[in-house]
Amino acid sequence: MNPSSRGNVLILALGQALMLSAIVLSMTLAAILGAMLAPDKGLATLPVAAMVIGTAVASLPAGMLMRRFGRRPGFLIGALLGIGGSLLCAFALHQSDFAVFVVGHVLLGSYQGFANYYRFAAVEAAGSDHAGKAISLVVAGGVVAAFLGPQIGLWGRDWIAGELFVGAYLAQAALSLAALFLLSRLKLPKVATTHAGTPRPLRVLLPQPDLRVAVFGAATGYAVMIMVMTATPLAILGCGLPGSSVTPVIQWHVVGMFAPSFFTGALIERYGAPRIMQAGFVLLLGNVVLALSGVEFLHFLSALVLLGVGWNFAFIGGTALLTRTYQPAERLKVQAVNEFAVFGFAALATLSAGWLYDRFGWSTLNLAVIPLLLAALIASIGVERRLRRVVAPA
Repeated sequence: MNPSSRGNVLILALGQALMLSAIVLSMTLAAILGAMLAPDKGLATLPVAAMVIGTAVASLPAGMLMRRFGRRPGFLIGALLGIGGSLLCAFALHQSDFAVFVVGHVLLGSYQGFANYYRFAAVEAAGSDHAGKAISLVVAGGVVAAFLGPQIGLWGRDWIAGELFVGAYLAQAALSLAALFLLSRLKLPKVATTHAGTPRPLRVLLPQPDLRVAVFGAATGYAVMIMVMTATPLAILGCGLPGSSVTPVIQWHVVGMFAPSFFTGALIERYGAPRIMQAGFVLLLGNVVLALSGVEFLHFLSALVLLGVGWNFAFIGGTALLTRTYQPAERLKVQAVNEFAVFGFAALATLSAGWLYDRFGWSTLNLAVIPLLLAALIASIGVERRLRRVVAPA
């Protein structure tokens, strides 16, 4: 990569770190605070689900806006949504208003909906030859979030006397503000100027086996990860472990999510995206085994680390496979469909997390993801075999 490309990728990685620090903070606190504010304990994970719904809903308009005006304006709008959502959540906690707390998380999710295009912008900045490494570097910005997000949640618990966790959400707004200033320094061309050729319609693009497996694999990895992670703080407290156990479990889970990104790109270049996706689904199945083996602190910790690594391989592998299914003129509409599908599926999973845990318990929630993971594993094996036949010499 040339210096300009490296600079853009670095800004995107730092922006990812700040965005994910804000999101991880909410992931750590929202279910617990939701249980305190909600009229029904089964609605405890609704704020997290609202955040994922916001991500899904924002994905399509974010793609269209960037298609017309460019990446940077879209990313700046996303950061503004993050600031607004954080301030609204702080106000909701001050007022003890569950509905407003949920709406604030919709805005936070919309911030992520715009920011999820960072990895695609990194591919455009770096070039297709460095796609895997560029995606991995941006996603690796989440390693910072693993420690910064939960720690800010702890620090902000009592920053304002008598206002539990209000300070944490004010600090979250400051993170989004920092991202706003950082992203304003991006120097990316408008996406429209990079188009070449005549785009194919979606009815031609979507039936491609590679594209469908890429979307299904990434969606499955994300849905399983978010459903289990969302319910984990409730399960930890429900099993009688101290509240102080939640933060290290979530921290090391997020490390598991993003630390492998330093080498996932190289693994994809060496072994291919489908095989890395397969490794991710196997690891996610391993998480289920660990989660069912006990309810002590080490069970939660080890299971959540494995959950994070499995997500990393499934999600980055799916993203890398997706980038090979479209031409430059088609990238934004395919990316928008992918983001909507991935986070729409994740939203359904998150909505079900609180209900499944409240009604059936931790074991049933984990067992429920097995059929989905097996289907994704079989699909990724099928696409690998198809690609092998395509490249095999006659």
